[in-house]
Parts: sequence; C-alpha cells; structure tokens
Amino acid sequence: MDLWRLVEEAVEPLDLEVLEVKEAPGEVLVRLERKDERPISVADLERASRAIEAVLDRVDPIPGSYRLLVESPGPKRPLFTRRHFERFQGLKAKVPGPEGFTGRILRVEEDEVVFQVGQEEKRLRIGTFRANLAEWPEEPR
Repeated sequence: MDLWRLVEEAVEPLDLEVLEVKEAPGEVLVRLERKDERPISVADLERASRAIEAVLDRVDPIPGSYRLLVESPGPKRPLFTRRHFERFQGLKAKVPGPEGFTGRILRVEEDEVVFQVGQEEKRLRIGTFRANLAEWPEEPR
C-alpha cells in the first residue's frame, strides 16, 4: 500500500497537509503543514504523530521496526502545488536535478510557475517538478 496515502488518510481529519514522506532503513520521515497555512505547532505534530502511528500499526506496511519522525516543513520546505508557489511568490526556490537552478518565484500563470533565473525567465509546468524554498520569509506565510 502507498505510504503517502496512508499518512494522508491519518492526518486529513486534523486539517493537515502532507508535504513529504521519506522512507529510509529504520526510519520514516513525514513533513506536514496546516491547511489553514498558520504555523504548525508542537501540539499539531504530536496529534499527527499519534494518528499516523495508529494507521501504520493497523495496516503494517513497513516490515521490521522503524522510527517515525513527524516534522514541520522547516526552512527547506517542499513546494509542488499551485498554492505553494502562489503563497511563496517573490521568494527564491531551488529546483533540483541535472538542469536544476535557484530562482525567484515571479508568478503562477495557468499551469506554470515563472521563475526569474539571472536575467531570464524560466517556466515549469506544475506537477512535473518539485522545488524547495531557498529563502525564508520575514513573516510566516
């Protein structure tokens, strides 16, 4: 069964959005944010951890023992939805990969994100890439 879907199922009733699920030997890392876009609290993370743990214990998708880590997105928060890019417009994001770059998020047009990279604009279709925030806003967004 898809681990991402299981985590989403667990945190949906808590009004939390899954930003990242990474599985490594002996460890599962989950990064979450609040759907209302307010800063996530330790209490939110504790509730999410209990809910995720209950679903994973019930379904048992991971053989052997592991450690579950539930975190806020932190300064390198993943960006992959239209709303993520709209929310952090004006800030720099890093797009990894062989043709990766770091650029300022200028705007979202239709199904594309427009970045300022040096003197040029670069467009990428939403859903075909993931980025990480490369600078943090002064005020929470």
